[in-house]
Amino acid sequence: MKLIIHGGFFSESSTNHETKIAKQNALERIVRDSYQYLQTHSAVETAVYAVSLLEDDALFNAGIGSQIQSDGKIRMSASLMDGVSQKMSGVINIEEVKNPIQVAQVLMDYDDRVLGGSGATNFARTHGFEKFSTEIPQRRQEYEAKLAATRVGTVGCVALDANGRLAAATSTGGKGFEIPGRISDSATVAGNYANAFCGVSLTGVGEDIVSNATAAKIVTRVTDGFSLQEAFAKTFSELLPYDGFAGAIAIDKDGNIFHQDSHPSMVFASFDGEHFEVFN
Repeated sequence: MKLIIHGGFFSESSTNHETKIAKQNALERIVRDSYQYLQTHSAVETAVYAVSLLEDDALFNAGIGSQIQSDGKIRMSASLMDGVSQKMSGVINIEEVKNPIQVAQVLMDYDDRVLGGSGATNFARTHGFEKFSTEIPQRRQEYEAKLAATRVGTVGCVALDANGRLAAATSTGGKGFEIPGRISDSATVAGNYANAFCGVSLTGVGEDIVSNATAAKIVTRVTDGFSLQEAFAKTFSELLPYDGFAGAIAIDKDGNIFHQDSHPSMVFASFDGEHFEVFN
């Protein structure tokens, strides 16, 4: 059993030392808690569990840490992919839901598995997800001050369970100040993908990630016989012509874990029951 999670890039918020330590501590707590959960749950269930914990922590840009768009509203996206069934489900630009990844999990049982905007929000309401404001004072202050800094942040998890099944889950609160209706990579196969051979979750600039079809490329290359490192190297080299901004985490069917970012500052943590690793 293996587990890796990511918490986006430091550029999404303050980069001071206290914030860095706080994120590292949060990632360690969440990855250890999620690994314990993995002992008795499937990869899909664990991926949702881990991402829910990340959504519940205001240090990360998802759930209650989500950014405010240019019209003053928060819209979030999340997706889930089961490496066994090859089903992907997701919500795009959903509003006032505490845990978008859990809505994506419910959608897994429906034929129409990716919903956007008011359709996603209405689906959540009819399935017991109460109205919940994910706005926190820090995000409102940033919005009102019209901060110009680019924010690129997402959270994600890739899990390999005891039965060798892989799953990936990704959730984002957006980049901040974007045009309403903008769609990120998180609920697409560019930002979140898994099959029986490999699972991948992305963070970074959604437009760059979609242009490169990053997650799907990595998984396809591993499926075709590339090692994780080779698949990452080839795929990330294809970001270079336009200086694409992306970070990815992955686990393959053999339990190999790998991560890479094009502009080093991604925060992640991995755990396999014995070895814990946290970066940045």
